[in-house]
Amino acid sequence: MTRPRFAGDRLPLSWSLLLAVLGGVLAVLAFPRFNLWPMAILSVAVLNVSMTGQRARSGALLGFVYGLAFFVPLLQWTGIYVGAFPWLLLAVTEAVYFAAMGAALPALLRLRGGPFWAACLFVLQEAVRGRWPFGGFPWARLAFSQANSPLRWFAVVGGAPLVTFLVALSGAGLAAAVVRGYERRWRPALGGLAIVVLVPLIALLLPAVAVPSPSKPTQGATIAVIQGSTPDRGLEFNARRRQVLDNHVNQTMALADDIDAGKVARPEIVFWPENSSDIDPLQNSDAGTEIQEAANAVGAPILVGAILDGPGPTHIQNVGILWSPQTGPGETYTKRHPVPFAEYIPFRSIAQRVSSKVNLVQNDMVAGGGDGLMTTGPFPFGDVICFEVAYDGLVRSSVKAGAQMLVIQTNNATFGHTAESYQQLAMSQLRAVETQRPVVQVSTVGVSAVIDAKGNIVDRSGALFTPARLVDSISLNSTQTISTRLGVLPEVLISLCAIGAIGYVLITARRRKMIPGPISIADQTGDRSISV
Repeated sequence: MTRPRFAGDRLPLSWSLLLAVLGGVLAVLAFPRFNLWPMAILSVAVLNVSMTGQRARSGALLGFVYGLAFFVPLLQWTGIYVGAFPWLLLAVTEAVYFAAMGAALPALLRLRGGPFWAACLFVLQEAVRGRWPFGGFPWARLAFSQANSPLRWFAVVGGAPLVTFLVALSGAGLAAAVVRGYERRWRPALGGLAIVVLVPLIALLLPAVAVPSPSKPTQGATIAVIQGSTPDRGLEFNARRRQVLDNHVNQTMALADDIDAGKVARPEIVFWPENSSDIDPLQNSDAGTEIQEAANAVGAPILVGAILDGPGPTHIQNVGILWSPQTGPGETYTKRHPVPFAEYIPFRSIAQRVSSKVNLVQNDMVAGGGDGLMTTGPFPFGDVICFEVAYDGLVRSSVKAGAQMLVIQTNNATFGHTAESYQQLAMSQLRAVETQRPVVQVSTVGVSAVIDAKGNIVDRSGALFTPARLVDSISLNSTQTISTRLGVLPEVLISLCAIGAIGYVLITARRRKMIPGPISIADQTGDRSISV
């Protein structure tokens, strides 16, 4: 009896569908709260095995099923307070990108060097998904599952896109080892296995060879983080905006008491989260007075996360305000990427027909500009607000402008006791490694944390929806990593490789149709096991 060859005798579609579901579930396990980062590699491997020998149509179906099995459980937090429809709609939309990737993946796996082209395709998929439409939704990139993995060090060289590429390459190499080993084609099987072994070994060497040495002696700084918590869980916390502000003022006053008692050092700056003052403190004198008293008591500037009214009557702005104990409100940063259908409603009249929940967003948030750099505090830092941490360019712009550390102001109250805050924390950890900067994530309800340049969490808050105060020393850095200097270039080059491979496959297929009679794709790919 002859052994079935994956490339010529593909798996039955029912088995491939089961593998696609398994691959999606394994991908979920790679992300917080599970944090089993090797599952990301195994997930890609299982997906690639399911795709082996498939055609474009069945590949698209398998990619879509994989995407559903991945995004439906991973994004469950999006429907906690607004119902299942928006959650499932987002999951289905994200799965469509995997369907498009799946349509091309089988053909790329048939090319010589298939694992390389498959990994490039993963990066292309994430590049498109993270930009289109409405600025994209780059949540759940493979790179963001690697915050505690040795592979995170590739971010120093090529940012999140290079990490995604090498996770996908490792998974594709593992799949090649399994498939070619099953076919007893030992040479390509050993090549796939070599990829799986070499990628983490290279990653372990990167801290010594790729992390830049500081251009000048490292400067230390003491910072404080205030997590005031919110009175209610869910969307209604905004209805008690004054209590949210009071909570953050009270925690800051308690910090001032600890300073005066000698329990903690006086910080050079205090960080409050996004939405810590949903009352416009520039318009409401009572709110402004409270914040000023807190700054005076602690004797340090406070970065306040505030919602400001305007510029139009139905507009608001999500702003970080640097509030000085001497001069009051000063430098500001306005969120550059408001979240569509959460902070502003595109096509509002149409969206209202789909779900009445859009009426909860009464005022549309207006995007700001600039690079996020704040320079009037004790040291230059980059302000990143909430989901902006997922966008490479927004984070990188602050560092290129001169930020010596990053602060992620966020409000996770609308997602309850879910994995959302922990998934965001993993992104902050990767950004610390990528930029070689300390990163502070400060949340209204948690998780708030201080992260060093190695991506390690050196201090963090406890249970969600509980107040917390953190006081820590951080090491500032002004040296730019290879990733920061290269910018978007690695992602562009890797994506162009995928586009080139797709183009090659399409041109080859067209030529085949123009030549009468059956031919072997081996003429084009060198894979003797594939014929048409």
